[in-house]
Amino acid sequence: MSLDNTPNTTKICPTCGTRLNPNATRCSVCGSVVAPGAAASSAKAVKVPRMPEVTLSLPLMVGLAVLLLIIGAGIVYAVLQSMNGGEAIAGAEAKAETATPTLTATITMTPTEESTPTLEPTWTLEPPVTYKVAAGDDCLTLAYVFGVDVRAITTLNNLGSECFITEGMELLIPKPTPTASPQPTSTPNPTQLAEAACEKVEYIVKEGETIGGIAANYAVTIEDIRAYSAKSSEMVYVGEKLLIPLCKQQQQLETPTPTAIPNYGAANLLLPADGESFTNPAEVITLQWASVGTLRQNEAYAVTIEDVTEGSARRLVEYVTDTKFIIPETFRPQSDKPHIFRWSVLPVRQTGTDKKTGDPIWEPAGDVSVQRVFSWVGVGSGPVAPTDTPQPTETSAGP
Repeated sequence: MSLDNTPNTTKICPTCGTRLNPNATRCSVCGSVVAPGAAASSAKAVKVPRMPEVTLSLPLMVGLAVLLLIIGAGIVYAVLQSMNGGEAIAGAEAKAETATPTLTATITMTPTEESTPTLEPTWTLEPPVTYKVAAGDDCLTLAYVFGVDVRAITTLNNLGSECFITEGMELLIPKPTPTASPQPTSTPNPTQLAEAACEKVEYIVKEGETIGGIAANYAVTIEDIRAYSAKSSEMVYVGEKLLIPLCKQQQQLETPTPTAIPNYGAANLLLPADGESFTNPAEVITLQWASVGTLRQNEAYAVTIEDVTEGSARRLVEYVTDTKFIIPETFRPQSDKPHIFRWSVLPVRQTGTDKKTGDPIWEPAGDVSVQRVFSWVGVGSGPVAPTDTPQPTETSAGP
């Protein structure tokens, strides 16, 4: 075998080791620049192993990038979950370590002695009675006779506030509801002691009196009389018994022992004489009477004049503090025939003022005088010659 001594005419790429044409200036594989004239001498260069070449398309590269992002996100999520779980477990363990059992106290109930309640009596309402109205009956009289309030009669029979009834009408009269007396107690309270120590006076209602006038005379309130007399209204009846609490009276007066105001006697009528006749239409008629005493600031005389010929429709009531009264010209009769007039005087005392009209409220403060009459000719009779009848003289109001 003979050796080939033919000189090598190729050159090797210094980068990838590819054999090239001796005249090539650039490697056709890796693109490296090859210096000219490097031929056989480069054959001795060290051959470097080539890296495998991988060629990827653009869609494949995008898919790989998305896949890497998903994998990374999953890893991050797993790490965070593991961290949160660890904190929850650590918190639960911490609570378990700090929790201390609380002992619940057992309360033992000790029974206490209780007083046995006192049974109070219960009342059964009785049915109302039927009453047939007779002649001259009115609601006020029926209420007094049956011992009930007028309002109870009007409410049960659907009557108006005036309580108008007629003869023969059937009314339902309710029976009064009994009031249970307080049960006795072993130890009275301060209120009961004060009530027991209160001095009370029994008073019987007279004709023409009201609860307001009685309260004013004794210097107590209407509410005190109602409370001590067990009354449900302010209406009183002739002959009714009331309890006047004098202990309440002492709280309102300056003096510790007040004195009840006495009533006056009947006034003595002076002029005109009983049965006197006045025939002159121009004559002025003056009524005159004797004083019953020194009147107080809230007292007066109630002068009542009634035209008997005309009937009760012509009636005049005037309140004066003097002991005389001139009959007004407007009250003179209008006919030419004589009219009979009847007059009287009554001491009265003001107990209040009407809230609706503003007029004073008067109550009797004494006895009514005897009645006198006189005749008076009206303005239709024409002028009459004057007579020699003396005119009454004025008298003072006090003694």
